[in-house]
Amino acid sequence: MTPLVLVNVVGLTPRLLAHMPNLKAFARRGWQADLGTVLPAVTCSVQSTFLTGRMPAEHGVVGNGWYFRELGEVHLWRQHNALVRGDKLWDGLKVANLCWWYAMGASTEFLVTPRPVYHADGRKSPDCYTRPPGLRDDLTRHLGPFPLFHYWGPTASITSTHWIRRAAQRVLRAERPDLTLVYLPHLDYDLQRYGPRSPQAVAAARRVDAEVQPLLAEAESAGATVVVLSEYGITPVHRPVDVNRVLRAEGLLEVYTQDGMEYLDPWTSRAFAVADHQVAHVYVRDETDLPRVRDVLKTTPGVDEVLGREEQARYRLDHERSGELVVTADPDSWFTYYYWLDDDRAPDFARTVDIHRKPGYDPAELFFDDPVKGRLKAARALVRKKIGLRYTLDVVPLDPSRVRGSHGRLPESPSDGPVLLCSDPAVPGWAERRDGLRATDVRPLVEHLLRRS
Repeated sequence: MTPLVLVNVVGLTPRLLAHMPNLKAFARRGWQADLGTVLPAVTCSVQSTFLTGRMPAEHGVVGNGWYFRELGEVHLWRQHNALVRGDKLWDGLKVANLCWWYAMGASTEFLVTPRPVYHADGRKSPDCYTRPPGLRDDLTRHLGPFPLFHYWGPTASITSTHWIRRAAQRVLRAERPDLTLVYLPHLDYDLQRYGPRSPQAVAAARRVDAEVQPLLAEAESAGATVVVLSEYGITPVHRPVDVNRVLRAEGLLEVYTQDGMEYLDPWTSRAFAVADHQVAHVYVRDETDLPRVRDVLKTTPGVDEVLGREEQARYRLDHERSGELVVTADPDSWFTYYYWLDDDRAPDFARTVDIHRKPGYDPAELFFDDPVKGRLKAARALVRKKIGLRYTLDVVPLDPSRVRGSHGRLPESPSDGPVLLCSDPAVPGWAERRDGLRATDVRPLVEHLLRRS
């Protein structure tokens, strides 16, 4: 069996590849193809399709999170692999998973996934979960603690990609897995902050290109085939759409109040949305409300498609976890999770980086509300944390207008969509398909490459 390294460079597109000389040269030595994605084109859904070879209607990962009807709660960014239905690519292989999602509980010999320490007094400390447990100690000793605050939030930076890349090299050398999955997140940050065609996006592409080169060299020295791919492309946006506020204005969404703060009440709401970039699942409690909710959504500026179960089936998104309706945004738009009508009534977590309590995705977490004061507040919070005191890092703005890039809908052009690069120039039946691959093709392609001697 020829070992294989599968590198997920988040947000990589043919358009950005022009600014990445190492990956361009890598593609020239092997081959390159446009890669289709799925709806929604978001991390958890696409990765689950890559690893199962199935669409969301079958593996059940309908977004980065959804409304768990059996709990009456919205949960995003869960980590247990049992949420992904169907057998996985790694079954029967010696696999190392470096930060691909749904890693916990998976039958891989080696894994590294972000997992903060949640202290009893409310503090949160950077850390990761590994299998075997001793891998955490080894990586921390040689690389330092997992850089959680550089992995997401207003201080997200190339530091996290650098750490993951070095961890992947270390595991490759020590363990020689059959299959190594590596997730490099950096393009996600400045492309959402500044837009995918900004100078900052070009600079980010060059930084990732420089980071990925040592990993490519390490894989080559190990005699491994390398596949580099992406889940989605990030495209320019300028219009946030407050879909939950629209539903609330129509009397369909309800909140409850505690300590002067408003919280989404999914148990009593007739309709509410779980916003996820440019796609939102709209859960409608009573089917008799469906025509009205559909009409409200259709007339909302920034909404493109409104998909009922039949329309969802066209995209193979018609799963029981999906909303009764699914909406996609116009190409220049994206969906906020906001449901309060007065910022003074917003819950306290709205101004913090809190991916688990917010009932929807919040790209405003990539910004400081005030660039200068926010960094000073973060520095003071770090000092309090180091001496064991509680702190609240309430630096996230409630203004979504600063977001300049998003994803989730299917791309308008292949140049702004995902791409796949392969180091092996002679893969009969695959290399010839340079006009495009589907997301469901990734698993059989990887299996084919692994079988080559």
